[in-house]
Amino acid sequence: MSDVKEVLGLYSGDIFKSIEDNLSTITPNTLQEASIYLTKAGGKMLRPCLTLITSEAVGGSKEDALKSATAIELIHTFSLIHDDIMDDDDMRRGMPAVHKVWDEGLAILSGDTLFSKAFEIIVDCENADASRLTKTIGTVADACVKICEGQALDISFEGRYDVTEEEYMEMIFKKTGALIASATKAGAIMGGASDEVIDAMYDYGRLIGLAFQIQDDYLDLASDEESLGKPIGSDIAKGKMTLIAVKALSESEGEDHDKLLNILKDDNSSQEDIDAAIDLFNKYDSIEYAKNVAQSNVSEAKELLEILPDSASKDALMDIADFVLERHS
Repeated sequence: MSDVKEVLGLYSGDIFKSIEDNLSTITPNTLQEASIYLTKAGGKMLRPCLTLITSEAVGGSKEDALKSATAIELIHTFSLIHDDIMDDDDMRRGMPAVHKVWDEGLAILSGDTLFSKAFEIIVDCENADASRLTKTIGTVADACVKICEGQALDISFEGRYDVTEEEYMEMIFKKTGALIASATKAGAIMGGASDEVIDAMYDYGRLIGLAFQIQDDYLDLASDEESLGKPIGSDIAKGKMTLIAVKALSESEGEDHDKLLNILKDDNSSQEDIDAAIDLFNKYDSIEYAKNVAQSNVSEAKELLEILPDSASKDALMDIADFVLERHS
């Protein structure tokens, strides 16, 4: 896993500089500071790095895709800012959320600014093939629509405890997987890949995106508060319908089902309640089930990479697929 972090580090510096350069003209200073705050707070920059690595893997260069990668990261940051407002989350990446440092109004404006800047940056690609830019803009725009649809689905699940696995997978694809898929697709487009390879790279991103979110669900139960940046079991406390909860509710019956349902419905769940829910998840093998689904997605994603010629970038994409399941935060 440390090797993957080192690989991401080789690309993230260029992305961070590009973000700083592109946000430096924003005024007033408070809006500029709020817009770049989460980027400075850290983060793996997985999505934009995937764009650059994919561009190299299909025979292009990271320079071909740098502005598209920058746009992808700005879209991701925009979505985080708005999610934190909607979910009333106080912390992000171990630091106070943007709307807690400033206020909700400025946080919304900073998200809107990042969203707009993302498309401005793509359009501003000098000497880039016009058809590639058009495809990339369409790819990013489609991801933005899906992110909003995914968030709306997530909100619609609140208070619903009959969510199906199919509904859950659609939601996490749109909310999380779509932007990762657009990151790898944009890299393939800007790297000059064929339509067949572009489609394969989109599916690679989609599959590791699904695995990424399922791993998040798992880490909510298996990580530690310091690494995660939020209390362990917070999904249970909030009554969130993760794949783990969906599976356990569908498998359990009688007293167990009622007990789990009551814990998820309780807005004031104690640590004892959270521990009891985790015991039920283990009893019905829903945690192991979720891990297996995520692993299956990663394995399928790696198979798709066989369409690429052997290279260090292809190896990096293989390692990143594994990293999605090996990370602890």
